[in-house]
Amino acid sequence: MNDTCILEKQAFPSPNPKVKLFSVTYLSLGLKVKGLLAEPVEEGNYDGFLYLRGGIKNVGKVRPARIAQFASEGFIVFAPHYRGNQGGEGNEDFAGEDRYDAFNGFNLLRQHPRVKKTRIHIFGFSRGGVMALQTAVEFPEAVSIVTWGGVSDMELTYWEREDMRRMMKRVIGGTPNKVPERYRERTPLYSLEQLTSPILIIHGKKDSNVSVEHAIRLERRLQELGKKVECWYFDQYTHYFPPAINRKIVLDLTNWMKRQ
Repeated sequence: MNDTCILEKQAFPSPNPKVKLFSVTYLSLGLKVKGLLAEPVEEGNYDGFLYLRGGIKNVGKVRPARIAQFASEGFIVFAPHYRGNQGGEGNEDFAGEDRYDAFNGFNLLRQHPRVKKTRIHIFGFSRGGVMALQTAVEFPEAVSIVTWGGVSDMELTYWEREDMRRMMKRVIGGTPNKVPERYRERTPLYSLEQLTSPILIIHGKKDSNVSVEHAIRLERRLQELGKKVECWYFDQYTHYFPPAINRKIVLDLTNWMKRQ
């Protein structure tokens, strides 16, 4: 069976009258994985938008209002919950095998009858930044990539986030000192040569969840490789931006995507 086919699609309550939401079950490496699909009500074909959430398990869950917000800007949005969440099979392993849930999400959008096949964008927030970069390397035909408060270096996350070390040791299989290769293979900084899409980096300089060092390392590496990169740094903001500023940046970043 094709790994990208939708097995089930059920209507889901939408917070926006201009957007239809659906709970979707799809296949990823043989696992039944759940995701949220948002489609503008108005007829027509749209750019695709792969939304890659942050966190793990119940931390950083996909929020319907957020998905609908992006869809209302003129996109068909798909947001994987990642394996093991919302009733899906398997277990997340923090940008290991669960990266295929993102890859198959990209393919799901490519097969959507209302998505412009050559116009699919990738967006990652927080831990989703790593997933977005992994997906962009896998699919160099992506039109653009945005990482917002995005992780770029998994070992750096381990040392910065003492509160996450126990989880990371359990999920990844040890510390960076014991299994450095497992952290390296989850760190896309080492495989950006294949990336061809323009990338936008958004980061608050006061972010203590994902330090701005992640953005700086990513920007530096992309520049070394001669890739097309743009950065929006915000001196006064943390991992979470005030609602009015957040809405403004959503508008700005979706307009940036449409120009690519």
